[in-house]
Amino acid sequence: MESSKVCAKFGGAATALTALGRRKRANLRIIASLPVALACHGASFGCRSAVESCRQSPLQIVRAFSSEGSNGSVPIRTVPIQVAHELLNAGHRYLDVRTAEEFASGHIEGAVNVPYMLKAGIGLTKNLKFLEEVSEKFGKDDEVVVGCQMGKRSKMATEELVNAGYTGITDMAGGYAAWVKSGMPVKSNA
Repeated sequence: MESSKVCAKFGGAATALTALGRRKRANLRIIASLPVALACHGASFGCRSAVESCRQSPLQIVRAFSSEGSNGSVPIRTVPIQVAHELLNAGHRYLDVRTAEEFASGHIEGAVNVPYMLKAGIGLTKNLKFLEEVSEKFGKDDEVVVGCQMGKRSKMATEELVNAGYTGITDMAGGYAAWVKSGMPVKSNA
């Protein structure tokens, strides 16, 4: 198993932690407003051992892990499941963009469901009232983690929300399936 280091910034102290398994850089991006785990691949970010501090500034790390939206728009912030769990414990709200049927089969405790896609015959179609429905439940500055079933819809929803002026939006990599697989708590309506 390939090992990388994870740098975590907590207040003024930065420490390096051993990475939790194998992760792709694309799945470990920083949230600029909060202390979160980041992937630090070797000395390129100043992390040479699991106990050494990272020498890069938070701004340098943010730039290294920002991801432009699919159309080259504003950066999208994406975090792994463990970081999303910590954010929710710290007071972020969870926006579940799966269909109502998916949500009813099980969801993250406290989740708010606003489907990004709606069932239409045998497929799915874009929810044309998505932004309107989100605005009824969240403010533009609210800290929100967005998730779906596997990660694709939440990324599209996150991009749309950020482009609409929402400033505290973070995408959860891997979606609800990865959340369940990681053993995180869920609520079932069954």
